[in-house]
Amino acid sequence: MTICRETLENFSIAYPLEKLAPLESVLFLDIETTGFTARSSQLYMIGCAYYQDNQWHTIQWMADNYEQEADILHAFFDFAGMYRYLIHFNGNNFDLPFLMQKCELLGIPHCLDAFEGIDLYKRIAPCKAFLKLPNCKQKTLEQFLGIDRDDVFSGGELIGIYHEHVKDPREFSEKSLFLHNSDDIKGMLEILPLLAYNDILSSNVRAKKVQANSYRDINGNLRRELLITVVLPAELPKAITSTANNCFFKGEGLVGTLRVPVFDGELKYFYSNYRDYYYLPMEDIALHKSVAGFVDKEHRVQASAATCYTRKQAAYLPQWDGSFQPYFKQAYQSKELYFELTDEMKKDRGAFTSYANQILQMIAASCL
Repeated sequence: MTICRETLENFSIAYPLEKLAPLESVLFLDIETTGFTARSSQLYMIGCAYYQDNQWHTIQWMADNYEQEADILHAFFDFAGMYRYLIHFNGNNFDLPFLMQKCELLGIPHCLDAFEGIDLYKRIAPCKAFLKLPNCKQKTLEQFLGIDRDDVFSGGELIGIYHEHVKDPREFSEKSLFLHNSDDIKGMLEILPLLAYNDILSSNVRAKKVQANSYRDINGNLRRELLITVVLPAELPKAITSTANNCFFKGEGLVGTLRVPVFDGELKYFYSNYRDYYYLPMEDIALHKSVAGFVDKEHRVQASAATCYTRKQAAYLPQWDGSFQPYFKQAYQSKELYFELTDEMKKDRGAFTSYANQILQMIAASCL
């Protein structure tokens, strides 16, 4: 068994990882194998990154031959016992099941259940469409952030290199095997800032400033929009823009800006208990029977779900989950929901925080 240790000098992570777990309690994990199933392939390397004495370090255990699988597993579990959180990239689907199956085949007791797992893939994948990424592979994420690798081999190519190394150990093959795993581990550390996008989609932004803006559309009509400046929970590694349903978002650094159209005009509020209402065709309004009972029968009809409404001229904002009550529509069949931009709302920063998070959820959902 060959062990490789490295201290990552002057290395820092541009994301507050301590929000997830204490730095001294986390262990990053990545494994290298000759196949996808533990029964028919070899586990030849386990690599980890950890934080100690205010610096990041890596440690890797490589099986110099096929008989040393148990050795690197024992070495890993002995080392990992002092950590509580296990961070990996798609490890729930590959690394952890492979390790558990390999332990069972070799009769080695494992304690993976004692760790609290954090799968970076599961946290970043929901942002794939939001970030306009073709896929969520680790190398794709690294390329998105402009991270360059020293490793030039794929995992598949290294399988042959490892088999050759077992037969004829050489410095080149050993360095190539360690380098690939090392770049995978460092890559996990370097893509951590992408979690800042997940934080946005987790309803964690805070409204800082709200102002109205007037503009003329392409037809020369005067329109109004609301500009909401939000504080982002973590600094974005790259600026992004996204739009949906005439709403626009731009995020850069720790600041985000939302542009939302204001609807100035008449909308309808529909009463749910329409059987208790009469509809007055001449006035185009519904009134409760306790009041409309005094109206001449010739000027009233039983209200239906589609005619049981009251009309109101006001300034409105669109919404997508009906959380702002009461909500208004243009017609009963309309799917678009609105709520009134009242004077009270204009002073309620908490309400605008909720609204900003709702808009971001809608934009993200529209990207899927």
